[in-house]
Amino acid sequence: MYDYHHLPHMKQQSKSKKALWTTLILTVFFTLVEVIGGIFSNSLALLSDSAHMASDVLALGLSMVALYLASRPPNKTFTFGYLRFEIIASFLNGLALVIIAFGIFVEGIRRFIHPEPIDFSLMLTIASIGLIVNIVLTIVLSRSTKEEENLNVKSALWHFIGDLLSSIGVIISAVIIYFTDFYVVDPLISMVIGAIIFTGGAKITRESYLILMDSVPSQFDLELVRADIRSIEGVEDVHDTHIWSISSDHYSLTAHVFINEKVQPFCVILAINEMLEKKYGIKHATIQVEHASFHNHGEYGEQFLHKKNEGTSLSI
Repeated sequence: MYDYHHLPHMKQQSKSKKALWTTLILTVFFTLVEVIGGIFSNSLALLSDSAHMASDVLALGLSMVALYLASRPPNKTFTFGYLRFEIIASFLNGLALVIIAFGIFVEGIRRFIHPEPIDFSLMLTIASIGLIVNIVLTIVLSRSTKEEENLNVKSALWHFIGDLLSSIGVIISAVIIYFTDFYVVDPLISMVIGAIIFTGGAKITRESYLILMDSVPSQFDLELVRADIRSIEGVEDVHDTHIWSISSDHYSLTAHVFINEKVQPFCVILAINEMLEKKYGIKHATIQVEHASFHNHGEYGEQFLHKKNEGTSLSI
């Protein structure tokens, strides 16, 4: 049994699991309905929306796997637990959305050049059912995100907000075609849906990529955090500082600090950890206490000691 008392490196999110299971079952059902309806009505807009729904099935499936893995405790191999799989799942979901969007654009251009007839009544019926389903799913996921923090659930929520807009677009397309016989509206609406899918996919991919690259989370200003650590009594310098996300709400920090040799190092570490948790919500911090005279820091350490000695001489 491994002791990770600062941060459990695992999640117990029963409400998120229930929300995702409900959403997954309804999404699978309606995706099949839209695929069949799109084929029989020959509506690209409907098929585009079904492709988006199919990507949501994939996204929800990966999210479910990520949630169940995230509930597993860390071990000697995966010392951070399985939380990072949540981010891998989000990255794959976003990439899938981008690829689907390109496919919709290609087919939309083809239908602009060669318009095809559409079964209006079937298209409108299925789109209306889709609107109701997407409203229900959006409400379910929205409530879940307010109760528990999870990047996958947030990603799914934005997927279904896009689906909601897509359903509205398909209905508008069907009505325009019915009154005008202007069939080119169908590929036009499908390309708008494709743009929504691409935007959402690109956003999710970028956010996941930044976490996978261990970049500093957007809510933290690294220089401000360094300044706050430097303001702790006894701290003379802060360097080699890193802040990164393990998953959407698990943050870690490491930093090396030069301290005054007259100050108790344990008190400095305690003060830094308390400040980081209270001000930034960072519970997993590793602070390495150093002194430039004993730890080799090359030119950086030499400059620090030179400035320190100059300050001591001036004070005397």
